[in-house]
Amino acid sequence: MGCSMKHRRQYPGASPYTDRHGRRRWRFRKGAFSAELGTDYGSEVFQRRYEAAVEGHRTRGLVGVERTRPGSVSALIASYYRSPEFLGLSDGTKRNYRSIIERFREKHGDKPVKLMKRRHVQNILAEKAETPAAANNLRKRLMTLLDHAVSLEWRDDNPVSTTKPYRLDLGGHHTWEEGEIARFFEVHQSGTMAHRAVTLMLYTGAARADAVKLGPWNIKDHRIEYRRQKTIRSNGVKVSIPLHPDLAAVLADLSKDQPFLATAYGKPRSPDGLGNMMREWCDQAGLATCSSHGLRKACARRLAEAKASAHEIMSVTGHRTLAEVQRYTEEVERECMADSAFDKLIARPNGERNAANLPRKFAKNLSKPLKK
Repeated sequence: MGCSMKHRRQYPGASPYTDRHGRRRWRFRKGAFSAELGTDYGSEVFQRRYEAAVEGHRTRGLVGVERTRPGSVSALIASYYRSPEFLGLSDGTKRNYRSIIERFREKHGDKPVKLMKRRHVQNILAEKAETPAAANNLRKRLMTLLDHAVSLEWRDDNPVSTTKPYRLDLGGHHTWEEGEIARFFEVHQSGTMAHRAVTLMLYTGAARADAVKLGPWNIKDHRIEYRRQKTIRSNGVKVSIPLHPDLAAVLADLSKDQPFLATAYGKPRSPDGLGNMMREWCDQAGLATCSSHGLRKACARRLAEAKASAHEIMSVTGHRTLAEVQRYTEEVERECMADSAFDKLIARPNGERNAANLPRKFAKNLSKPLKK
């Protein structure tokens, strides 16, 4: 009791809790505003986060606002968090951006923005060279921050723009193959949450953030209709797709007042929560390379294999540009053309020529004497 009172006097509003991994963490909470303070009570990082939380509450919840040196990286980040560009993002995108930016701020927050050079950016990115996708994500966020610095006239140039992204060997998230889908359903039978979640995402192409919000209210006239969470702030394109019979059968007996993927208490499941469950379900089925995002790609792959055009796939997945969906159609078309090409090389029963039965004029006549 005495220790708890001491904590409250030293850092008013800070209180401990135990996370799902059994670790003791700290959180600042005042009214409807809350902010995470980490696990190391009283440390330098803890104190900086506490100061930011107190100032954030005072300014009605603008995360990242803190007492900073003018012209520092921390001051730039605080200004970016208040910018229309950041405030116009969806909540999920904001969380993703903050998770990258805050780790960068912990290491470089007190450094002056105007002294950042190309070599500094290259060194920062090189620290993540073993995870090139993470390095490229950090590069994107640094590009945005330094563009913001230029708009504030703190700099005349953006040193990030002269660097190059890391080459990725893998094509993003693994696309589920038909054998992997069959294996998953073999392990997770009909009636389980795992079976329902994969069926829902496979027959809608919905991302995790959208899948957790879908419910009976999204079904109208045998169609599923929704707006993607990623673009909802900009009035994103409305997705309206027919309700597939296999999906309709899975959703038929569910509660009419809860999301399709609700928790055991009937509450909406978080996107990260669904991602964690998907990881466990895939591991149970021995599918180490499969993930929830790979189901979205599998949906697009199936449509491409069914000869759907890029625009048709785009209308299902809700993509705003053709660049991504064209990749699926091009991969499938390339395979079909390869099959067609090899068909022309294989001998036909009706006596058509193959590569081993070429006309004589294409064969070398080894008996012909050399010209002098």
